[in-house]
Amino acid sequence: MRQRVATAVWRVVLAAGLVCGIGLLPWLTRTDPAYTVLKARSAEREPTPEVLADIRAQLGLDGGPLHVLGRWLGGLVRGDAGQSWISGSDVLPDVLRALGASLLLMSVALLVAALTAGIICARTLRLGARRRLGGRRRGGTASAVVASLPEFLVASVLATVVGVQLGWLPALGWYGAQWTVLPALALGLPAGAVIGRLLDDLLPGAFGEPWALAAAARGLPGRRIARQALRRCVPALLPNLGLFVVGLTGGAVAVEQVFDIPGLGRTTLQAALAQDLPVLQAGTLALILLAALATGATRLAARLLTGPALRDGALSSLHRPAPPAGGVLPLVYGAVLLAVVVAGLTRDPLALDTGERLLAPSLDHPFGTDSLGRDLLARVGHGALDTLLLASAVTAAALVAGVLLGLVPRLSAPLVDTVNAVPPVLAALLVTAVAGSGAATPALAVGAVAWAPLAAHTSALLRQERATLHITATRGLGAGRWYLLRRELLPAVLPPVLRHALLRLPGVALALASLGFLGLGAQPPSPEWGLLLAENQPYAERAPWAVLAPAAVLALLGALAVTAAGGLRRPRRRRPDTAVPVGAERSAAPRKEPVATR
Repeated sequence: MRQRVATAVWRVVLAAGLVCGIGLLPWLTRTDPAYTVLKARSAEREPTPEVLADIRAQLGLDGGPLHVLGRWLGGLVRGDAGQSWISGSDVLPDVLRALGASLLLMSVALLVAALTAGIICARTLRLGARRRLGGRRRGGTASAVVASLPEFLVASVLATVVGVQLGWLPALGWYGAQWTVLPALALGLPAGAVIGRLLDDLLPGAFGEPWALAAAARGLPGRRIARQALRRCVPALLPNLGLFVVGLTGGAVAVEQVFDIPGLGRTTLQAALAQDLPVLQAGTLALILLAALATGATRLAARLLTGPALRDGALSSLHRPAPPAGGVLPLVYGAVLLAVVVAGLTRDPLALDTGERLLAPSLDHPFGTDSLGRDLLARVGHGALDTLLLASAVTAAALVAGVLLGLVPRLSAPLVDTVNAVPPVLAALLVTAVAGSGAATPALAVGAVAWAPLAAHTSALLRQERATLHITATRGLGAGRWYLLRRELLPAVLPPVLRHALLRLPGVALALASLGFLGLGAQPPSPEWGLLLAENQPYAERAPWAVLAPAAVLALLGALAVTAAGGLRRPRRRRPDTAVPVGAERSAAPRKEPVATR
């Protein structure tokens, strides 16, 4: 009971600290909120001292940041979130309206994600139900490509091709159920690919458990065994599913911008850029409350699915020792990526030729040219070094932080929910306020949130692994916590978490580059891959190769990461596990009985 109260208090402290930090954002960034509000209201109006003083008096800024924050908190207690500094309308109805739109979009996107994950896992489920998983090769190339596609690129392609050219579905607005299809596809396909890969990674272990072998021996239908295998694996992924719920609600900024959806992500983005603090604080608070509800729902669902086995320590391990999965696919993907980079490095990425704008791929320009006549192969090759090195460093740091914090779930779980509730743009602004603008700012901004799904995955796997029979038996033999962690828990948990981190590597690379548009890190004419995608996105209809080239390289990176991760398995021990825990003595070797003599 005390631990639950302490966790609840820690969650409240984190939420209050985040909301209060947002309330102090203009003063932390050393900007004049009156000037920002004026430009958001009317960009043509001159910022004279009289005009700025009038705005300060209207907003009550003369009392200082603590006065402004205290007044907003006092109104929040009475159910009043204040009025927008830009439009003057009441904040709470606008935020609730935006939240409703985002929740509807999130629900449809989750349905798309579930269908996508089911398609990815269909082959494993079919082979497992027929007891033919022994010879299965781990692929995952297609799912890796889908998972690495940026959401705004998928949204732009769907809006242009399906909405405009084919006219099958509306491509702009938010007026009914049919307007949710395209944005839900743009959000649900990458999310479903990630969930499907994580689930497909656990299913072989479930089909190898004793209950599955006994059920098959009894002649139970394969479909029933497959359903039970899904039920066995889903609890380990529920915490990440809760993170997806919040991420699809507040983090769908790019998709909401493309399809002109009045959702919460777009609302918080506009409020953050305009420093409309009442709207920004109320939107962030709504995301924090949604994160708390999602966490509670996933924990309840996990308990219902696992039943008393989790409490009684009667589970089997899903992460059995296995030989590394060999194959030539990682070598092929790596060789192709290396060839592209080397070929691009031999060309000039900044050479302009306005007479060769948006040329199609040819022998002179294998990837075509962009809107300024620059060679796309050269820009892809020169942008690879910075993009890949920085993305790899951030992913490694996020992996270490996620594993370490996942070992202490009571401390990290509220922190994960709070961090995941922060929209990416807001995270970048907060990091800039603390660390300032510089070359390291994008890495800090992305790294500040990239560890959260890895920590949630680590804690969920550890919770299930601690409840296994062999851990219970080893603990009964006198094994201490350090022995269990070092010899049993970490060897079982680290490989799937590392594969999860590699699956997110292309997304980290894209997030790092996309922050350049906020005034952070690299700026044009830098050839970073994310900037290449964003710069050429307006020309996707006229010159699709301008966006397909960097997108294909990102997809190739995702395929390389996932197929290489297939070789990361818990190795088999060379001999049967006869090690005795620390503090326990090995039994003496059996003595030979004396031979009877006549």
